[in-house]
Amino acid sequence: MIKRVLVLIVLMIFTGCAELQNVIRQLPNGGSLSQEQIGNGLRQALDNGIKNQVSKLTSKDGFYRNDLVKILLPKELQVVDKGLRRIGLSNLADEGIKVLNRAAEDAVKTATPIFINAVKEITFADAKNILLGEQDAATSYLHSKASESLYNNFSPVISNSFSKVGADKIWSNLITKYNSIPFVKKVNTDLTNYVTNEALKGVFIMITKEEKAIREKVGLRNTTLLKQVFSLQDKK
Repeated sequence: MIKRVLVLIVLMIFTGCAELQNVIRQLPNGGSLSQEQIGNGLRQALDNGIKNQVSKLTSKDGFYRNDLVKILLPKELQVVDKGLRRIGLSNLADEGIKVLNRAAEDAVKTATPIFINAVKEITFADAKNILLGEQDAATSYLHSKASESLYNNFSPVISNSFSKVGADKIWSNLITKYNSIPFVKKVNTDLTNYVTNEALKGVFIMITKEEKAIREKVGLRNTTLLKQVFSLQDKK
């Protein structure tokens, strides 16, 4: 009888230890997932950002009708906008803003593979800390590690899109008309660099939006790995 009791106690102890180990493994610091697995989960979250959010930017008015990312005129050209409106050329001024956004929409459509490859190639220095960090930690890490290469690849795409949507001609006409206004300070601004930076900013804003959603809403974790990885941050 005593032996049976001892056996039951031992079994309960070992069962309890096994359950405890399982709980520990599920904690953020429990080590249930490897650094590589967590990194792959973060990549999937960023991929979802491109698929579910960045793709919205490629449609007509994807930038222009989206207040989060709409490209406005740089400060030095706001005087051009005001000057043209002052002499009755509001339609031309409106078209100037619209074509900047059209160029960004066209460029993002062409350049989406650039962002996908950047996500595939990124190496997370400390995936667990990024997972347990701020709601935009993975996107911020991508921004810090890939912005320069993304800019270098994206800039010629923007330049091409300027020509494709006619933005170069519209802005040439717009600036020419502005410079013809008596007594104004002449301007001659190259907008490619500005729109490239603004378009990239918009891309990161949309990826951040998806990352935050995945962190907050379990239902958006649409793969087993996403569920496993982001369940760890739920417990922090």
